[in-house]
Amino acid sequence: MQTDPAAAPQSPPPADAQQPQNDAAQHQELIPEPVLSDELAQAQEEIARLGDQLLRARAEVENIRRRAEEEVAKTRKFAVETFAEALLPVKDSLEAALADTSGKIDVLKQGVELTLSQLKSAFERNRLQEIAPAAGDKFDPALHQAISVQPAEQASGTVVSVLQKGYRIAERTLRPALVTVAQ
Repeated sequence: MQTDPAAAPQSPPPADAQQPQNDAAQHQELIPEPVLSDELAQAQEEIARLGDQLLRARAEVENIRRRAEEEVAKTRKFAVETFAEALLPVKDSLEAALADTSGKIDVLKQGVELTLSQLKSAFERNRLQEIAPAAGDKFDPALHQAISVQPAEQASGTVVSVLQKGYRIAERTLRPALVTVAQ
């Protein structure tokens, strides 16, 4: 028995082989060419507009970064300015004390006390604080430096005596207080 090739079922071509061509052909058939040209022109205009926005945004970010760097440089350069201004009267007072030829100890002592008062005021205005623990305060390694440990009637790990005051600006320790700690 012979089979008619026209009557034999043929397997359909793979879907992925013919589909893209058919979709493209159908798409072109559905959308007229002038509409496609208009859409292409609009897409190109949108790309150009977005590219311009991107360039402007990058330039703005670069300008902000540059201005921030300049501001940081100025801050570093002039950070000590207000503190220096606060110390100028202290220097003037010390020079005046050295220039005094009266020889009166009381006058000299009074001048030194006033100068110390000016210095303390300058420290306060610039947030420079003393670290001066009292005997019996708990030893804090962030604020104190133990020079020695000695037996004492106080609780272990507490300050017995202060050998030198410490200082800090805001919350940053510039110099820890030198202390003796109870054993």
